[in-house]
Amino acid sequence: MTKTRQHQSCVSAIHRLETSGALAILGAIFMTAAIGTSAAQAQTYKVLHTFTGGADGSNPNGSLVLHSAGLYGTTSNGGYLDNGTLFRMDPKTGQNTVLHTFTGGAADGANPGGGLVADSAGNLYGTTRVGGIYNAGTIFRIDSSGESTLLHSFTGPDGELPKGSLVRDPAGNLYGTTSGGGVYNYGTVFKLDAAGKLTTLYSFSGLSDGAAPEGRLLL
Repeated sequence: MTKTRQHQSCVSAIHRLETSGALAILGAIFMTAAIGTSAAQAQTYKVLHTFTGGADGSNPNGSLVLHSAGLYGTTSNGGYLDNGTLFRMDPKTGQNTVLHTFTGGAADGANPGGGLVADSAGNLYGTTRVGGIYNAGTIFRIDSSGESTLLHSFTGPDGELPKGSLVRDPAGNLYGTTSGGGVYNYGTVFKLDAAGKLTTLYSFSGLSDGAAPEGRLLL
């Protein structure tokens, strides 16, 4: 098999994984494109969990984070109110534990679209696309026991519909983007400090600077 054909096979495998609604160890897929055919045939592929769309959630869109020997992530739908979940996965056994089911409304967010970021104390931080006081999305923290704290409710002028993952600096500040809201309603870049104060660092205009960011920032 040529290198080109190996690359095409790898892309197809990743695509099938993404559309299956299943979590799996991806290392073997990426290794297939980098090493020879004989070694690739020795690799194994294992599905850790297949989401049912019920209490365990559905549509895991965000990236996973490995923390304290567990894989943590979110689903944008599912849970008992179909507002999404936050889960922990044991990478050895595949056991899935739902730590939080999003309820929506003013006190909680709904439908997370990005992944999570962890701190040294085991707290997890993320965003939801909607929910919160103004139904424009939220920034949340969930501790190791599953207790959720709403850190910020987006208002619209300071951004709305955050879809990307957060990034955290050593001082505890969180940075991210919203795909809507801001001065021109084309999205923002924001900073949430450790005291809970949100600062809009930039509002996209929809012109040469772009619009509606959805990805994660790099710090």
